[in-house]
Amino acid sequence: MCRRYSISASLDEVNGYFGISRVMYYYKSRYNISPTQSVPVVVQEGGERVLDEYRWGLVPYWGKDAVNADLITVDQNPTYRRAIDTRRCVIPCNGLYYWRTVGKRSYAVRTVVGNNEIFGMAGLYETWRDARGVEMRTCTVLMTEANEAIREFDTRMPALLSEESMEKWLDPEVKGVHALQPLLGTYRGSMRIYPVTPLIADDSHDHQQCIEEMDLKRAWVKSI
Repeated sequence: MCRRYSISASLDEVNGYFGISRVMYYYKSRYNISPTQSVPVVVQEGGERVLDEYRWGLVPYWGKDAVNADLITVDQNPTYRRAIDTRRCVIPCNGLYYWRTVGKRSYAVRTVVGNNEIFGMAGLYETWRDARGVEMRTCTVLMTEANEAIREFDTRMPALLSEESMEKWLDPEVKGVHALQPLLGTYRGSMRIYPVTPLIADDSHDHQQCIEEMDLKRAWVKSI
């Protein structure tokens, strides 16, 4: 499961990497993103890439606060095939958080690509209205088989999109799970894993300190 990540990049960096034409909200760097929070999302609208802000976790369609999904599993439910064809998005990221357990103790780690490079996670979004009719756009991260680095923590990992795959993923003319599944392969590039502050467990702690490498002696916590 992907339950926590960061996008600690400036707006200029995000716009440049994702080719953003319009920004629809006040963007700020995020150092510790967790489920149900609002997150940056890239969508294709009218031939332009738009940066907007959606709630992370689909409700109520795929279960309470569904933050991760598998494309094949989703495709098996006819209700959501339209989402696969018409409501695809890319979720900007530059670090994934996990907990490394050794014996009876554990510590938080951050996994990055290259030198803290930006990447895009494949996602889907839905529009939901509450009992008052208030509209909410929600999103989920699509998962694929974990690579060697992530397999220590989980059997699945977010599907990281190359620039070419991102182009096709956002292309409204590309439809059907058979055309989209090849875009969601396991990331095979190098990844670096380093210890970070245990304060990432606190959803309210969204600060530069979250992404800083920490002395391992200070990072250990008791395992639950």
